[in-house]
Amino acid sequence: MIELHYWPTPNGQKIAIFLEETGLEWEAHPVNISKNEQFKPEFLAFSPNNRIPAIIDRAPKDGGEPITVFESGAVLTYLADKIGKFIPTDVRSRVRTLEWLFWQVGGLGPMAGQNGHFINAAPEKIPYAIDRYVKETGRLYGVMNTQLGKMDYLAGDYSIADMASYPWVVPHEMHGQKLEDFPNLKRWFEAIKARPAVVRAYEKGAILRKG
Repeated sequence: MIELHYWPTPNGQKIAIFLEETGLEWEAHPVNISKNEQFKPEFLAFSPNNRIPAIIDRAPKDGGEPITVFESGAVLTYLADKIGKFIPTDVRSRVRTLEWLFWQVGGLGPMAGQNGHFINAAPEKIPYAIDRYVKETGRLYGVMNTQLGKMDYLAGDYSIADMASYPWVVPHEMHGQKLEDFPNLKRWFEAIKARPAVVRAYEKGAILRKG
């Protein structure tokens, strides 16, 4: 059993997508960040950076005590290695997958996150910040678009790299981006959006938001 402690933000949805894709037994433990529940001591006990998502694996491969994992990239890598899916075993393909996973957690997520903050949440509109992050988000979309002109998915086959990146493209309109400007990215986006597991993950996230 995997306990997923999350809220259906892009980072949280990554893990829900993976769990739905694999059929692993899991249960949602909502951490409502709008109510600052990520600062509760019981959550901080295994997610010390007070960020979602985090997991507790109640049945680790070694049969020992439960394993906790925080940081979405670490969670995806742990889960993929646990069941041997959505991460290649050959060294070259694995490295490529991890490159694109870390590209997302170090680039696309932070830049798109700042984009969304300054456009939608900042108490005052700062044109310089908005322009900076909208342009950087567009640059990163261009990086994906170029890569997806070479192969169907970011690292070749559908993998944790795609699961990590897709949720950050979902709010593209809010981030000042038009997918029509990135045809390869648009093709990839529509293909992932139509996957049954992705549909289920977002449906469950919507239910969670409603309480």
